[in-house]
This record gives sequence, structure tokens and C-alpha cells, in this order.
Amino acid sequence: MENYEYSQPQKKVFLVENDSDVVVNFLKKFGQDIQVQVLGSAEEALQLLKTKYAPDAVIISKYLGGIKFLEQVRENAWTKTLPVIITSNELNYGLVKEILNKKGDDVFTNKFDRGDLLVRLDYFIRRRHYVAMQQTKSNVLDVKIPWWKRTFDVLSTGAAILLLSPLLIIVAILIKLDSKGPIVYKSKRVGAGYKIFDLYKFRTMRTDADQLIKNMGDLNMYSKEKNTQKVNDGLCDTCRAKGINCEQSMYLDGKTVCEKQYLLEKNSKVAFMKFQNDPRITRLGKFLRNTSIDELPQLFNIFTGDISLVGNRPLPLYEAEKLTTDDYIYRFAGPGGLTGLWQVTKRGKGKKDMTEEERIQLDIEYAKNFSFKMDLMIILKTFPALLQSENV
Repeated sequence: MENYEYSQPQKKVFLVENDSDVVVNFLKKFGQDIQVQVLGSAEEALQLLKTKYAPDAVIISKYLGGIKFLEQVRENAWTKTLPVIITSNELNYGLVKEILNKKGDDVFTNKFDRGDLLVRLDYFIRRRHYVAMQQTKSNVLDVKIPWWKRTFDVLSTGAAILLLSPLLIIVAILIKLDSKGPIVYKSKRVGAGYKIFDLYKFRTMRTDADQLIKNMGDLNMYSKEKNTQKVNDGLCDTCRAKGINCEQSMYLDGKTVCEKQYLLEKNSKVAFMKFQNDPRITRLGKFLRNTSIDELPQLFNIFTGDISLVGNRPLPLYEAEKLTTDDYIYRFAGPGGLTGLWQVTKRGKGKKDMTEEERIQLDIEYAKNFSFKMDLMIILKTFPALLQSENV
């Protein structure tokens, strides 16, 4: 039987160094084992970290602001676990102590003539993967909301709740008259830091909506084009063509299944679910959704601090559990929000061609770069997006 084991891809590092002799020596020693991107300044490295997925480690010279770079990296949620190695002409106890106190990962001479860099990088990669998994499981991603953001949230939503209280009361009465069930729908959501809370919305669906969703996969707007072939015999195409029993069987939930077929079906699943012309929506619910009135109870979520006015949409549990890789978990490093970058980018324009990957990347972009200016821009663009041209 063919053996499938985890094979670690080639390590990727940023080498921040402007001494050509040091760079040449590094490439001669490690160029065949490490994918190296040479950068000339700490500022260039910081900019790349904002626009690209982080490398496995950053190796930076003390003389190019390596210690200040380390401090900046540790302040940001999406890079705080990034391994940072400082290099220097000579090592001394004071330098080593300072770097360790600032949560640096290691110190090498710029000749790399002491210690095994490859062994250390391998350890850092495995440690980072382990930490990411533990953060996901224990919901301890450390996301701090800036004071300006929290202050704006409390003042704006407090005023909005007072001003909109007559509308909230009227809508509540209409929902009660329109269909049976509670006025407010509460659902478990995963927000900033992978923390779970109850999100409030006016009910727009039938009370059995959650039970119906498992039979509506074909209507999912984010469904991948490639359809996974399901077969009764549980065999993959390779084994079926040979006319033999499964060569890569595995046990799952007490049953013997084909490993290839299982992985194929697992990888074909998408994280997000959204439907056009959803049959679960009530008559009043359609109007509430198209005007976004159904989301007004989330003002209370903002006021109490569950989410912010602007941020990444908190996800249902079944969506969030699919975004736990090192790359995708970054979208949870930003504040959760009522409105956000992806909503004003395409949702308000009535487009239905936003892919799952596009939405994730917009969330990651916001988590990395949000600011008062960006939040204000998103708020101003949200008003035209409230009246959607499609029933989603």
C-alpha cells in the first residue's frame, strides 16, 4: 500500500541584510535548503508582511533596525507568532538578553558559524503550527480593539438605538403577526480572536430553517465548480478502474472508507454558504433582508462589545471551523463587525460572482490594515449597499 506522510515544503525566509558579503555567504550555505527573499530594509519587510502571507521566519540584521522591527512584529495580531531571528557581528550576553526579553526567537552571528539554523527553523515552523492549532481549539487569539474604535462604537450605537427604538418596536410587532416563532433570532457566531457569542437578528426565516440547510447544497452561491463524484461502493476512480478492493482504506466513524475519496470530498466542501431566492425566508423577511433592517438588533451586539460597527463579519460555527489553517485564521485577527470591506466591495453592487477565496482575502486585508480612515470609508460606502439588487 502506498504510504502517505506529511512532507514539509521548502522553508521560506525573508533575509533583511544590505551587506553583500553576508548575503552571498548565506545563500551559499543555505540557498539549496531554503527559499530566500533578500530585502534591503526593515520597512520593506514590514510592507511585505502586510501584503503577502508571512514567511516561515524573518532573519534581520541588528544594524538595520532588527530590534525595533521585532517590537513592531510582536504588536500585531497577525504576525505576533512569526519567528524572528536577529543577526549581529558578535554576540554578547546583553544582546541575547535584550532580544529574548522582547520575545525574539533566536540570535546568530551574521556568519552563521555557530548553531544549526536549519534545525532551528524546523523547530520554529512546527511550534508555530502547534500554537495556531491550540489557539483555534481554545479560542485564545489575542485581539485588542483600539480605544478610538470602541469609543465610536458605544457613542454611535447608543444614539442609534435611542433614535431607532420606534422602528424596532414596529418591526417586532410585524414579525409576530407575519409568522410563528420568536421575534429575535440568536445564532452562535465566531468573531474576533475566534471567540464564540450570540449574534442577534430579526427573524426572517421559518423556524425550521436550520434543519432545511443540509438539503440545499446545490443552491449555494459559493459552491465550487468541480463536483465530487459520489459512488455507492466507496472506491476511488483508480481502484475501480483496476477492478480491485481499495488500496488505501481507512476507518472513519466505524466504517471502512477510501482515503483518496474521503480527502476528495472533504476538499470539495466550501466554507461559506449563501443562497439566492432562499425558500426558507418569510414574506416580511424578504423585505427586512433587502433593506438590511433585519440586522438592526446587532446594534446591541456592538454596544455590548461582541462586535464592532466595522469589521469582518462573524461567521457561523460551521463556516468558521473550515478556516483554521495558518493562512485563513488571520481573518479572525481583526475585529468582528456589522459591516465590512467585502460587503461594500461587491455585495452592495448586486454582484453574485464573489468567490469564497475573494471574500477571505478581503477579510484578511481588513484585519491587517484597518484604521480610522478605512472604517470611515467603509461606513460611507455602506449606505448605498443597504438596498441590494439581489435576494441574498
